[in-house]
Amino acid sequence: MASISKDKVRVRHPEKAHKPDNLVKKRKPNWLRVRAASSETYQETRAIIRDFNLHTVCEEAACPNIAECWSKRHATMMILGSICTRACAFCNVATGKPDQVDPNEPENVAKSVIKLGLNHVVITSVDRDDLPDGGAGHFAETILQIRKYSPSTTVEVLTPDFRRKTDALAIVVGAKPDVFNHNLETVPRLYTTIRPGARYFNSLHLLYSAKEMDPYISTKSGIMVGLGETAEEVNQVMDDMRSAKVDCITIGQYMQPTPKHHAVDRFVSPEEFETYKIRAFSKGFLIVSSSPLTRSSYFAGEDFAKLRAARNAHLADKISPI
Repeated sequence: MASISKDKVRVRHPEKAHKPDNLVKKRKPNWLRVRAASSETYQETRAIIRDFNLHTVCEEAACPNIAECWSKRHATMMILGSICTRACAFCNVATGKPDQVDPNEPENVAKSVIKLGLNHVVITSVDRDDLPDGGAGHFAETILQIRKYSPSTTVEVLTPDFRRKTDALAIVVGAKPDVFNHNLETVPRLYTTIRPGARYFNSLHLLYSAKEMDPYISTKSGIMVGLGETAEEVNQVMDDMRSAKVDCITIGQYMQPTPKHHAVDRFVSPEEFETYKIRAFSKGFLIVSSSPLTRSSYFAGEDFAKLRAARNAHLADKISPI
């Protein structure tokens, strides 16, 4: 009898397998329905990712925008493997004991950037609490390789919180990414159930520290709504982000990946997302992306171009003569 491969028997979310199902009780509204992946460019993008043996958060996190983004050759690279050491209640990335870090991954990411013709690339990762630096050195090397192979490509990193990893943040910021992104994900009250391996104020401090280390770096963070938060709590998170000097905010609808994940509390209307957008701009964010399908890297390149223009205008206002 043929043996079953390790990949086939691996449970994607072993820590959730014993939990009762959270059955979806609400029908997905029309504004959350997306088209299936079918275009030729989508298939070409997929082939490039496979050729370089890379992972993307687009696939691993079951992003609803994958058809649209890959049809434009936009893909968010996920480094440090595909197995996460944490078990957030919202996330579809596989959890468990990670594989060995691939030393060729940074160069392969850089080569794929050229092949895809990316002007802006987003690099994210799984949490690697098992590594002494949390994977910070691998982030830095990936940035270095992209600069080497494609100097004109701007680089955005979406990092873990590097909890208890001394100097990890300094390693990443020292590699000079154009954008430093770390998502708060939800409001403080929901952290123990939604993001139990993290701490809200630790994540907030990470964002603040990145700006303190490099005042010229653009910082970004995002949250999901529809998890049970209130509008007042969302407003407070916005204020907290601005206190940490965050430049750009993304707000999107949480969508339950599997019945074992946290249930959707409600589907937030496009009108409410527009209200959040107006409030965020009024609080001083330079760029706001707020819509049901918004994700951290959705239209990240276009947002970065707007962010750079907005920051330049803001700095020009500061130094203009009275």
